[in-house]
Amino acid sequence: MFATEPQDTAKIKETAFQSWYKKFSSQPHQPFFANGIIFFILFMGLLLGSYSNVLTLNSAVLDFHAYTMVFVVFIQFFLGFLYVVFPRFLMQAEIEPAVYMKNFLFYFICSIGIFLSFLFSLNIHFIFIPLLFVAQILSFRILYSIHKKSITQDKNDTKWVLIFFSAGLVTHYLFIISLIDFSYAYQVKQIAINSGFYLFIFGIIFTISQRMIPFFTSMKVQGYVINKSKNLMEVLFVLLILKVFILSFGTVELNLIADVPLFILFVRELIKWKLPVFKTIAIMWILFISLYWIPFAFFISILESLSAIFDTGIVFEKAVVHTIAVGYFITVLIGFGTRVVLGHSGQTPHADKFAIAIFITVQFIAFFRIFTSFTPNMNLDYIFFINLSSFLIMAGLIIWSSRYLTILFKGK
Repeated sequence: MFATEPQDTAKIKETAFQSWYKKFSSQPHQPFFANGIIFFILFMGLLLGSYSNVLTLNSAVLDFHAYTMVFVVFIQFFLGFLYVVFPRFLMQAEIEPAVYMKNFLFYFICSIGIFLSFLFSLNIHFIFIPLLFVAQILSFRILYSIHKKSITQDKNDTKWVLIFFSAGLVTHYLFIISLIDFSYAYQVKQIAINSGFYLFIFGIIFTISQRMIPFFTSMKVQGYVINKSKNLMEVLFVLLILKVFILSFGTVELNLIADVPLFILFVRELIKWKLPVFKTIAIMWILFISLYWIPFAFFISILESLSAIFDTGIVFEKAVVHTIAVGYFITVLIGFGTRVVLGHSGQTPHADKFAIAIFITVQFIAFFRIFTSFTPNMNLDYIFFINLSSFLIMAGLIIWSSRYLTILFKGK
């Protein structure tokens, strides 16, 4: 028997890695979904560690919680999705792996840098946040170039993705400016966070939802007819601008001016869509349920405004934001993610008992996070419930990942 030469072993390992990397990078959703779910869990872990005093962390981790969720975590999930569907929507060639993998590696390096900065109390996040902004610009350029080249007449949905993405670039830039110590830094940061949440990530996710959910339904339910309002996105865009303006410069009471029309808009639209919630498979009804969290969130915001007007003293503690983030974002993320991961790995998109259990659990977690927002009104231990809700979100993501993250890493 001859011992394997070290050089031969190195070649075998290199070949194995190259083979894996080729599969992993063969479809854009694989690296971006994987990165999104991993850093979602990691950043939630930092939040849990900070509140529970288990870890001695840079205090900025709390200040940057909204930033990391919007500009690091959620956007990577939906970039993976957009890099798949943009060429299909616009009848263009698929994006080359070399193109989106450079963009992915940029996001990956920045995500690690920001995470390590908070973990080890370093200030290198002031380096990686501007670099992440550059990565976002590159993402926009990739999507815009596809949109521009296309001669397809129906470019409305991709146009609105780009509009909301442009708003995200502006808000990201404002956030970077707010890191400079000057008189209005706090106000600029509030504008950036509010705009990033509503005009960037919410806008992009809803644009995808209103395009794909009715389309999926028409494919799965015989006789279903897509019936969306003609100027839905235009009206929504104006109302979201109004919402951000009031949040940034007005008082809680004035939120009614934006929230009542937004609530009516979404209730009216969902009634008009006539989604067959009880007449379709689980992998579809979870997407339907995700949409119903949106009007529910604006209803809570209306109650918050009325509470302020009548001076009830009830504390809502970001209940509206977390209803949208946990209820809508995570639910639709799990729904789309499960469907895309299975469909693009050669399996039939379906929801077995495991997936259905995850879907239902996410809904309970969303209600629990809303309950947590109101615990200060009940003389309950708010920090305990924040930690518990963070743990539950992490646990749900880890359990989902135990099956679907492995599929992403195997590639196709």
